[in-house]
Amino acid sequence: MSGTRFTSAFAADLEGYLAFRQNMGCDGASRIWYLQQFDAWCARHSRTVFDQGTVEGWVRARLETSGRYRSWMSYIRDFGRWLQATGHGDACVLSDRWKAPFLPPRPYLLSRQEINGFFTAAARLDTSSPWRWQAAAFFTLMHSCGLRSGETRALQTAHADLGYEHIDIVWSTGNRSRRLPVTAQVARVLAACDTQSRARFPGRANFFVPAAGNQVTGATVAQVLARIWDQAGLPRPLAGRQPVPCDFRHHFACACIER
Repeated sequence: MSGTRFTSAFAADLEGYLAFRQNMGCDGASRIWYLQQFDAWCARHSRTVFDQGTVEGWVRARLETSGRYRSWMSYIRDFGRWLQATGHGDACVLSDRWKAPFLPPRPYLLSRQEINGFFTAAARLDTSSPWRWQAAAFFTLMHSCGLRSGETRALQTAHADLGYEHIDIVWSTGNRSRRLPVTAQVARVLAACDTQSRARFPGRANFFVPAAGNQVTGATVAQVLARIWDQAGLPRPLAGRQPVPCDFRHHFACACIER
């Protein structure tokens, strides 16, 4: 648990809890950050007992500045459960009445015309960067396999077996891995991209790379999508949600439901 620092009366228990979660395969930075905020709040307010006043006091303080996403409540609730399970029977477990309300997402649903126009423009992207030959392959994976942007960005060359027409998504959300088949057409698109990338970046680890040869960032993917969208001459919504990379994953999910 290197780099983690706690200073409140709960420091030892917080370290023990995080070590337990890490041994369970859960070592996300978000959990650590929010528990550090809780620790700092307890230190400032001289809280030494993990009771309802302490737990709900911190939650109220966080709600004053938090946005619509409140998954952080689960971290302090889980910490309370761990304390109870490890001999602190009087530790408070955050009540379910504090659970974040369900806010249904409203994705931008791509039309068939928009998808066709987008991929036509992606194949002819006017740029000197590797996205000139990578864009079509990158968004094809998201569209045809329902990959997340982060999964596509993290794809390794060693995990793309185009001869056998499958890719491996390793240690994704929840530290889970899966093998996905791709069609012969998708395999050809990926192979064409790989051929050009190998010539430009011999020995690269990531399947998709920027000009520097390292891993593509999420911000870059959003910028590339916007550039292709505009180059295709596709209209942008005047109000509401704008198209973003994960909308290809949403389209994949809708297509599966329809089938």
